[in-house]
Amino acid sequence: MEKLGMITIGQAPRTDVAPIIEKYLDNRAELVQVGVLDGMTKSYIEQNLHPEAGDYVLTSRLTTGDSVVMSREKIQPILQAKIDQLEQSGIKQILLLCTGVFPGLSTSTSYLIEPDHIIPPTVKAMVGGRRFGVIVPLEEQMESLRPKYEPVGLDPIFAVASPYHNNEANFHQAAMELKDQADVILLDCMGYTEASRELVARASGLPVVLSNAIMAKLVSEMI
Repeated sequence: MEKLGMITIGQAPRTDVAPIIEKYLDNRAELVQVGVLDGMTKSYIEQNLHPEAGDYVLTSRLTTGDSVVMSREKIQPILQAKIDQLEQSGIKQILLLCTGVFPGLSTSTSYLIEPDHIIPPTVKAMVGGRRFGVIVPLEEQMESLRPKYEPVGLDPIFAVASPYHNNEANFHQAAMELKDQADVILLDCMGYTEASRELVARASGLPVVLSNAIMAKLVSEMI
């Protein structure tokens, strides 16, 4: 069976998100998961990978269910090493399970699928000239993620609700903030689930796009 490599910037396995990917793979490929933070404790991550002033801020999930915040600049060398690891194992297609922007990642022969290259133009084609709302996990990400949408002509209105805190009130608040300012909402993190989508759709009454579902559907067409 063909294999699809999947790299989370948190810890593998991603029992929250992997079922969404596997649903669309439909048993046509084995999902091989690795994590940037595999083997690390939460205290080690907080002491060594925490963002400094001016860093690009990311968040992800540990296998304990805890969430952590980290610096892109600090994890990118580890991420590249994980890509190299999967490539050296013979995996030909590698999905990065993160919607953040990572300049300079590379492979030799494998195909690296980076959501930040795919989701903005895809969503632009779906949204057209309608108003575009985006929900992100962290307040710090509202401005750092804007530049990935501007080149395709999108001007998002942002709201915040973390997929890693089981807090329906936050999702409801974010949905209400966007309800009268947007026509379509994107959940811009691979950690959001179908339950997240349902919460936001029910509260806002708007179409809600799930980033990992987009990627799963598209990647399944390449297997």
